[in-house]
Amino acid sequence: MGLAIRFGWIYGAPMDDTKNTQEMPISGADAGLVTMDLTGLKCPLPVLKARRQIGQMPAGGILVVIADDPAAPLDFDHFCQTGGHDLLESVAKDGVFTMRIAKALA
Repeated sequence: MGLAIRFGWIYGAPMDDTKNTQEMPISGADAGLVTMDLTGLKCPLPVLKARRQIGQMPAGGILVVIADDPAAPLDFDHFCQTGGHDLLESVAKDGVFTMRIAKALA
């Protein structure tokens, strides 16, 4: 399972605070897996929030980002290239993009 985070805004007001659906501390196979639902956010917020999160993760950790910003696939491709991270997967379905990113080892 891993950590799940939701960010977004409704009618100009922040949605619920970050929700951790996993008991802490996370251990085992899910220790380096974090999922962020960034739907509703527009460029550059998805990449900025992902950058902050990936900076807190262990090397080799997997960040799964869900976004609906049309620029997200290109933005995350560039983010991974410039940050040395590996874009493992980028999938589009019904206007929602899911990117799996492995944090750089060094």
